[in-house]
Amino acid sequence: MLTFTPIYAALLAILYVLLSLKVISQRRIGKISYGDGGNTDMLKAMRTHSNFIEYTPLALLLILMVELQAGSGLLVNLLGLSLLVGRVLHAYGFGRSPQIIILRQIGMLLTFTAILVAALANLVLVL
Repeated sequence: MLTFTPIYAALLAILYVLLSLKVISQRRIGKISYGDGGNTDMLKAMRTHSNFIEYTPLALLLILMVELQAGSGLLVNLLGLSLLVGRVLHAYGFGRSPQIIILRQIGMLLTFTAILVAALANLVLVL
């Protein structure tokens, strides 16, 4: 039975909905039905949302596989926390005007760390 990954998946899903609502809000404010309409706030909301969905599914899948292969609970939680905190920091730092570059960078570092460590853990666990 899965213990940890569903918690991180649920929390990340909530963040995804919040980012989606930000896109919808920007569409309403700017009266933009398609694309970014040349509006930088719309583009920023879209890219924050897109960046989240570009990285999160693969990372969650890798974390899930670590847990399914009986990886330690500590490892799964560290991976999940790294991904969750990384995605929150990146979204917050990227979505601000002006951007908070250091938060964006730390967010990506944590996200990449979660992906790479989970990938390596899967290789070790399967061999």
